[in-house]
Amino acid sequence: MNRLTSHCAITALKCEKGSFEVMTNHHSATSTRLPRPFLGKVSMLLALLTTVSLTGCTALFSPIDTIPASRVPAQFLAEPQANKVPIDASRLRQPKPEFYTLDTDDVLAVFIEGVLGDLDQAPPVNFPPPGSDLAPSIGFPVPVRDDGTMSLPLVPPIPVRGLTIQQAEALITRAYRDGPAPILTDENRIIVTLFRERTHRVFVVRQDNSFAQRGQQFAGIGQTRGVTDRSDLSSRGFVLQLPAYKNDLLNALSQTGGLPGVNAKAEVRILRGDRLDVAKRDAQLAEFYRTSRPEQFPYGILPKVEDSTNAITIPLRLGPGEVPTFRQEDIILRDGDIVYVDTRETDVYYTGGLLGGGELPLPRDYDLDVLAAVSIAGQGVAAAGRSATGFGSTVSQTQPTELIVLRRIPGNRQLNIRIDLNDAINDPRERLLVKPGDTLVLRFKPQEELINFATSTFFTFGVRQLFR
Repeated sequence: MNRLTSHCAITALKCEKGSFEVMTNHHSATSTRLPRPFLGKVSMLLALLTTVSLTGCTALFSPIDTIPASRVPAQFLAEPQANKVPIDASRLRQPKPEFYTLDTDDVLAVFIEGVLGDLDQAPPVNFPPPGSDLAPSIGFPVPVRDDGTMSLPLVPPIPVRGLTIQQAEALITRAYRDGPAPILTDENRIIVTLFRERTHRVFVVRQDNSFAQRGQQFAGIGQTRGVTDRSDLSSRGFVLQLPAYKNDLLNALSQTGGLPGVNAKAEVRILRGDRLDVAKRDAQLAEFYRTSRPEQFPYGILPKVEDSTNAITIPLRLGPGEVPTFRQEDIILRDGDIVYVDTRETDVYYTGGLLGGGELPLPRDYDLDVLAAVSIAGQGVAAAGRSATGFGSTVSQTQPTELIVLRRIPGNRQLNIRIDLNDAINDPRERLLVKPGDTLVLRFKPQEELINFATSTFFTFGVRQLFR
């Protein structure tokens, strides 16, 4: 009886233990299995985080310290070009005198009957080279020497510098016919004409052909720079022999391709060869950089070191009411002078952000503001916004309106300028002019990113939940 009772008790305990194990296992299974609504919320949260990362919320996670366009100091603004007009080309040419005056290196044709030429022979006739506007000359060539005199037979050197052809002929005639022992009589003919003009050797260096083979400067401006023929990137050099009274800037430019076009800077520099002191200029630059520091000047602006006695800058475009300040003798070229036409290849601006990466040239003769620059770079703000979101054309997205202009300033620093494109559309004063070297970064504002995020999330997950 006791054994049976013990067996029943043990069996009861086993049954109770089994039921306890079953209950324990059941409770464990029910405790680890999460409710279905909770799993749906977690999956949606993960999807939302993935969507946020894919939309590129740079304004939220990558803030940039900026200042508004209205607070940019005046010295960091671009200089307007639209109102400038080309200079009168006649200011680049020296006036032609009424009479040609003689100087060193002129060559005269002299015929002195019985001295330079026989009595029974006709005087020689010399014809000028092709392209010259000189008249044919009569006589034998006699140069004007460095001291301004002419050496003729039987008479002392005759000074002719500063004289006209007629005055030189009269002086030579007196030398042979006047005096205590006249050499010639009134019957001997004396003829003096100009055989060859003196010339000035001038160097012209032009770098305004760097945009060659690119078509018009702004044809296909939305593309980055590319040149099919790399040989056109090199500069061109000329050595000219400019005759007297034609040795001016206009003649030098006309013989080497004309006035600089839109691919060149609107100025020409003239380096005087007769006053060039390389050692002195190098010493001045070394002393300036040794004693000057960027922090000594407002905003780090360093003044330029220029030798006005050696380098002359001739502007080709002037602002309204502006009068040329260069003198007439500044555009007259002499032996060894260098005429330099600089390129505008570095006058470009860069794009980034939703505009995409690019390098685009700036116009020379008119202004380019930020709205026009954005439109050129990305075919309009709306196009940039659609391409950046990537949600498809069926989803209406807020367009990006925050433009940040990264502008380099002296002192190896950078100025970050914030522009609201909506304000720029309504207020022309907010349309900052683009300067060479600027980088334009277009992106969404934080509220625009949140709106786009909410819109895309609804169309991605909300519609699916509605039809589930």
